[in-house]
Amino acid sequence: MLQPENPNDVAVITPELAGCDFGGSNIMDRMFMVLGALSAFIGVAAGAFGAHGLKPRLSAEMLAVFEVAVRYQMYHAFALIAAAWIQSKWPSSLVTAGGWLFVVGTVLFSGSLYLMSVIGTRWLGAITPLGGLSFLAGWVCLAWAAWRT
Repeated sequence: MLQPENPNDVAVITPELAGCDFGGSNIMDRMFMVLGALSAFIGVAAGAFGAHGLKPRLSAEMLAVFEVAVRYQMYHAFALIAAAWIQSKWPSSLVTAGGWLFVVGTVLFSGSLYLMSVIGTRWLGAITPLGGLSFLAGWVCLAWAAWRT
């Protein structure tokens, strides 16, 4: 345990002292960390809402669609957090592009599936593949950034 130098002081464990400092030296890594955390929060809330609030209201097929939206949102929330960490260690425009592609993919892919399952508007399914392509392009950007580093 850390002891304060002066007995009247309080020992404070900072992230740096604990060995878990994120870094976050530029705006992009902080932005991706915030967006990833918010996306994960929304994903958990949506999953709970789907399991408890929508289950009695949606068909089994539409509930499965909603669950796919939650799953891919969570995958890419963690991908955004990973992009934030990578960007803080090895800054690259490719990592930045990958992070933004994950954001766009989440909005288009998961967003269209959420709306399609809850509202029932089938034409929104035409937007979903664009989100999937954004996810794929984001992963390619991260791979390319790693290859170039």
